[in-house]
Amino acid sequence: MPSKADVKAWKAQLVAQAEQQILKLTDSGQFKKYLNTLAKFHHYSARNIDLIYAQNPQATQVAGFKQWQTDFNRTVNKGAKSIRIAAPIIKKLTPAEQKRLDTTDERAIVGYRYLPIFDVAQTSGDPVLSAKDFVKENLADHQNVTSLYNAFKDYLNQQPDLKVSEVPLATLNGAKGYFQPSTNEIVIGGDEPDNALKLKTLYHEYAHSQLHGLKSAFKDRPRAYQETQAEAVAYVAMQNIGVDTGNYSLGYVATWAKDKAVIHSALSEIQQVSNKVIELSDGLTKQLGLQETQKEPEHDLKKLSAQDLNQSYQSLQQQIRQATSPQQKSELKNQLNDVHQEISDQTQKQLQAFAEKNPGIKQPDPEYDQSLKR
Repeated sequence: MPSKADVKAWKAQLVAQAEQQILKLTDSGQFKKYLNTLAKFHHYSARNIDLIYAQNPQATQVAGFKQWQTDFNRTVNKGAKSIRIAAPIIKKLTPAEQKRLDTTDERAIVGYRYLPIFDVAQTSGDPVLSAKDFVKENLADHQNVTSLYNAFKDYLNQQPDLKVSEVPLATLNGAKGYFQPSTNEIVIGGDEPDNALKLKTLYHEYAHSQLHGLKSAFKDRPRAYQETQAEAVAYVAMQNIGVDTGNYSLGYVATWAKDKAVIHSALSEIQQVSNKVIELSDGLTKQLGLQETQKEPEHDLKKLSAQDLNQSYQSLQQQIRQATSPQQKSELKNQLNDVHQEISDQTQKQLQAFAEKNPGIKQPDPEYDQSLKR
């Protein structure tokens, strides 16, 4: 059994390894790998994204050992090496502790424990699909990319402190767009023929508006720093919806600073804006109908085997948990009820057939059965 000192040293080593990986982000290739991880795990804290990237840059979807079994009907492969992430330890505070910490909160984070998780590639079982699979397929049609661009532009124009307008590309001196801090206005080349590039430009300039506006705490960053940050946000946003616009001029993280604290700060700022853009994009793609819930194949339920019915039941349960709109959940629950009823019917038929083949087995007395129900 490892001692407390051993556990503490191991935790420190884990964080140190993550920091070393972050400090290696000194070229565009390494930086892209980190941003790919950020796009996949945007809902995690910056600390845990760093930890996942440091331990397995190729990870795409992670969950705990039991969660893979219960939520996804998958099992972790024998011998798989876990990824460790930090989970807060929350403690109920005594009045004395509240006074010492100068807080009225009843609970507070008093430390972290490192939990094991596994990537989907380390598991086997039912296929795992997410909304991004459908978004990527639907956004292969550039008409849908245009719809998302227009929806995002309209959303931004509804905000009281930001304006988006379009001008001919010929007036932009070779640029695709720009952000004007003095007026808080984003200007986009409206006649850009590549719809995906147009959307990526809007993401880029929106990142500038959030990170480098006149009221921003980061407005005085060096230009190379600002451009790399904005391009990084655009890269993450496009990766999230599965659209590739070709090469990105991400620059070098090394141009920011050699100080790891500055690099962590820059990445944290990128993460904050990337999360905001991803949430907005996900909401808009749902409104546009570009995220369709996977539907069960049309089957005559009566022809399905018990095993197929059980798999269908588990799959529908998972889809209900992942569904976001009330209409989708309602439709899926109706399908789930149909499958549940068929499982029940088949079970009753099997029991009846068994009873007919085995007349010697005593059947429950109806009156006794009713008395129990009362």
